[in-house]
Amino acid sequence: MERTLYWQDDCLYLLDQRKLPHTIEYFKCTDYNEAIDAIKTMVVRGAPAIGVSAAYAMALAEIHGEDLNVAADEIKQARPTAVNLFWAVDKVLDAVKNQKTAVQAAIEMEKEDIEINKKIGQYGNEVISQNDTILTHCNAGALACAGYGTALGVIRAAHEANKNINVICDETRPVLQGARLSVFEMQQENIPVRLIVDGAAGHMMQKGLVDKVVIGADRVAKGGVANKIGSLMVALAAKRYDVPFYVAAPISTFDYESNIFDVTIEQRNRDEVLKINDKYITKEETEVENPAFDIVESDLITGIITEEGIKKAL
Repeated sequence: MERTLYWQDDCLYLLDQRKLPHTIEYFKCTDYNEAIDAIKTMVVRGAPAIGVSAAYAMALAEIHGEDLNVAADEIKQARPTAVNLFWAVDKVLDAVKNQKTAVQAAIEMEKEDIEINKKIGQYGNEVISQNDTILTHCNAGALACAGYGTALGVIRAAHEANKNINVICDETRPVLQGARLSVFEMQQENIPVRLIVDGAAGHMMQKGLVDKVVIGADRVAKGGVANKIGSLMVALAAKRYDVPFYVAAPISTFDYESNIFDVTIEQRNRDEVLKINDKYITKEETEVENPAFDIVESDLITGIITEEGIKKAL
């Protein structure tokens, strides 16, 4: 797999996920405003990867002599739903107060993220049986993290354990992270994978063709989890057809203070829905709702796979 991000010569390099799977190209951030732009425009996406990128944005601010508290406030405004963004920025500020540099803190966070994801994979492997077919929604893989992945980390661990698994990725409209990114990751690892349209997930479960569902999360809070739009429909179908539904997420994604229904759900650009390949698929004046996330309620979740083991939903 290509690296999601790396730090070199006081610059942050982000694999431009808008151009995958056909073009491998890195977006160079030389100051923290460029990193903010990369987060906003989904050059980098996925809660853990956003968190690590935010930490490196703080490092860029430090290198250029910016006021870190001002930079922190601006970075936190990049995207509103993934709690890792806020957690990472605050963690860097705490590290600086304790005589570390922001650069050191960000480098440590990147390394820790990969190790955390591998632990998630190990715990998740325990719930995967031989010959399971696993459905996943959106992309919670190496591309959504510093490396290895959360939901796809569980799948990787099961594959490494020779469990002869198969994977079903739904396309994940409107930005197609399942089709463009998750399928790409599985193909890179030679893990058997099939692509389905979003609307086919319920059909596949109704036909008994799915053994487990494993997704990621952008925030875990009281009452459920926020994840990519479409997760709720997958969870409801899984509940109806008795398919175990797991969320894979690091503890840094847990927001113990908030109710999940009080979390701001990001509304993204209408053109994501109106266009495919920059061409309108309906009339330009069509009204659009484009929420980036929805809420999967706690009673729909079998368990949350973390680096500390499998937990109940809050």
